[in-house]
Amino acid sequence: MAKLVIVPTPIGNLDDITLRGLQALREADLILAEDTRTSSVLLKHFEIQKPMRSHHKFNEHQTVDAVVDRILAGETIALISDAGTPAISDPGFLLVRACVRSGVDVECLPGATAFVPALVDSGLPNDRFCFEGFLPQKKGRQTRLKELATESRTMIFYESPFRLVKTLTQFVEYFGEEREVSVSRELSKLHEETVRGSLREVIAHFTENEPKGEIVIVVSGLNMKEKRDKDV
Repeated sequence: MAKLVIVPTPIGNLDDITLRGLQALREADLILAEDTRTSSVLLKHFEIQKPMRSHHKFNEHQTVDAVVDRILAGETIALISDAGTPAISDPGFLLVRACVRSGVDVECLPGATAFVPALVDSGLPNDRFCFEGFLPQKKGRQTRLKELATESRTMIFYESPFRLVKTLTQFVEYFGEEREVSVSRELSKLHEETVRGSLREVIAHFTENEPKGEIVIVVSGLNMKEKRDKDV
């Protein structure tokens, strides 16, 4: 039956793709990719030859209706991003919403998402957490950080290696330099690394050691003692 299939792709190690993911890509009539050049490496590695089109944040507003029409006409279309699960800090939400509103069947396969291993590796409480993804670059950034200063759940952020130290330094302003933090980079890749400690300690580490690769920041929530101190 024609449908939209959301296919998570590896965040680094190509062997992390699932058997169901490979099957879905092989059975799709069309594959929508965030960057066709990046995704062609994955498809070539697994000897998958299917038509592919770009679907990214710069064109998704203009293309979703045409994609929905193709599925309604009987095609099965797979959506992938450069890495991880589409729609999680990546294009995908608009297309899924359009499909749902048009009565199109949507199936999201389980698979790789960077924040899950980073959260588990952090050693911070993971029974309750909030995923923030990328913070606003300018407008609304300080407002959001101020709101998160009293968040009691573990917080998860994505960040560029070029902005990591600056972001951690901003966290000190709102969370305090002793707040626990874990920074994971290059997850599932050869040079995977997780650095844990206080914000002060982790800033010192990455000031001396230039960070590279994709970054996930996990920050502990406000504990009761900190809350009492803030209330005093």
